[in-house]
Amino acid sequence: MSAVTMTMVAKQAGVSVSTVSHVINGTRPVAGATKQRVLATMDELGFTHKPVARSLAAGSTTTIGLSMSWVSSMYGQELVAGIEEECLRQGMQLLLADTRDDEDREERAVANLLAHHVGGMLVAPTARWHSATLRLLQEHSVPYVVIDRLQDMRVDQVGVENESGSSSVVEHLLQIGHRRVAAITGREGLATTRERLAGYRLAHRRRGLRVDERLVVSGGSTEQGGRRAMAQLLASGPAPTGVFISNDSMSIGALRALQEAGISVPGQMAVVCFDDFPWGDVFHPRLTTIAQPSFAIGARAVQLLVRRLSDPQAPAQTLRLAGEVTHRESCGCNGQGPDLGEFVEVHTPNVGVRHRGTAVRA
Repeated sequence: MSAVTMTMVAKQAGVSVSTVSHVINGTRPVAGATKQRVLATMDELGFTHKPVARSLAAGSTTTIGLSMSWVSSMYGQELVAGIEEECLRQGMQLLLADTRDDEDREERAVANLLAHHVGGMLVAPTARWHSATLRLLQEHSVPYVVIDRLQDMRVDQVGVENESGSSSVVEHLLQIGHRRVAAITGREGLATTRERLAGYRLAHRRRGLRVDERLVVSGGSTEQGGRRAMAQLLASGPAPTGVFISNDSMSIGALRALQEAGISVPGQMAVVCFDDFPWGDVFHPRLTTIAQPSFAIGARAVQLLVRRLSDPQAPAQTLRLAGEVTHRESCGCNGQGPDLGEFVEVHTPNVGVRHRGTAVRA
């Protein structure tokens, strides 16, 4: 028989997971009748609160919690590896909870980690960061660091330079002559989605070009979403000659759609991707990508948390680490891409633009 969880207690008692957490930890007053109902339900279901170790009961700062999604992705694995390595170096332990990018699961995950009296938290927020999750962290007065999906708030956080990395690879396609460059974007509501789309738009502005909004399609951050988005772009012509795909899962789906449609890369479609793959250089063609410094992001997140634990009054820091652009064959810059015609150089104030055919005013 599986162990009884706080979620099961909350459902049976008709209260939220956070209420059960407060009853267990005494971190916020709970109405007498509600508290008694929760305690009675705990007895009825046989719930036993067992911290990972006795030292945790005293609120030891040697154990930290990590709440995140995409644990099984390449990015997630490298991120966790960086966190674990830095935790070992700092003499700390790590408890991990996978939110699966679901707001309700996130609340339960954070509540369970707090029930183990972690001394601090690392949080990679879901697309719509649940107000209950943020409230839990604030009510428990647990120091936390936001990872990857940076927020517009004064907290410690660390992630990658999304906008500049995205703009660099999109501008590369524009520089070599593409004028219909599509963007397959991530899940709505994510900071990474907004920032990478902003980079796509910035590249067009720098080249004095307008974005055709019909070429901006959401792939929902999933492989299937990337596949559908690419199929939509191919069906709603005129088709783009290049595409920027804003995460690794969508890249796989989009490449599948191109293969199914008989579209060659880069012969008929140039492709650039955010997120590198360990096998990116063994794809055919090899993929031009922006590699995130995931290991370093994880390590820096732990360092920020250690700093916060040692100095609670320290000013909040936001760190953005640079991604690394790796040029391979999929962008077609080696002459293997589609025929884009002849180009002339057009100079305008603050913008240098290459246009197909005759010179036009930017």
